[in-house]
Amino acid sequence: MKALIIAATAAASLIATAASAQQAAPANPGPVIPGVCVYYNARLLAQSSAGQAVEARMQQLAQEVQGELQPYATQIQTEAQQLQTSGSSLPADQLQQRRQALQQRAQEAQQLESTRENELRYTLGMQRQAITEAVSPILTALYQEKGCGLLLDRESVFMMNPAMDVTDLAIQRLNTALPTLSFNRLPVPAQTQAQPAAAN
Repeated sequence: MKALIIAATAAASLIATAASAQQAAPANPGPVIPGVCVYYNARLLAQSSAGQAVEARMQQLAQEVQGELQPYATQIQTEAQQLQTSGSSLPADQLQQRRQALQQRAQEAQQLESTRENELRYTLGMQRQAITEAVSPILTALYQEKGCGLLLDRESVFMMNPAMDVTDLAIQRLNTALPTLSFNRLPVPAQTQAQPAAAN
C-alpha cells in the first residue's frame, strides 16, 4: 500500500527542500546587486497557507485510499494463508480454482491501488498548478515593483544577499489572494492516462 506514502513524501520533500535552503546568512552577505531578484518556489509551496492546506488535504486523501485498499490486502492475505495450510487436503482441480481466483483478486487489488496512486499524483499536480497560476501575477508585480531586471530561481543560487529574495513577499500576497484550497481526489483524464503508453 504505497498510496499514503505518495502524499506524505511529496509534502515532506517540499518541506525538507525548503528547510535546507534556509541557511544562516553569512556575516557579510555581500552587496545587493541592483536589478537581481531571487524567488524560491519550493518554500512558497511549503510555507504558504494554500500550500499547507494542500499538504494536509493530500494526507487525508491518502489515508482514505489506504482505508479503501486495506480490506483487499487483508482478504487476500487471509485466503493465501488458508490455501497454504489446507491446500494439501483439497482436490487438485479445486485447489487450482482457488489459486486462480486468489491471483485474480490480487491483480484487481493491484490495479485499484495503481489507479488510486495515479489519482493522488494527478490531484497533487493540479493543486500545485493552481498555486502556480495564483502566484504568477504576484511575481510579475513584485518584479516590477522591485525593479528586477533578472529573477533567479533560488534552487540555482547557492548563496545570496537575503535582501534580494522576494519569496516572503510572494508568500504574504499569496496568503491574501489564495488563503486555502479545497478539493477532493480527482480522476485522471483518459488522455493523461494514455500519454505514458503513447510515449513507449
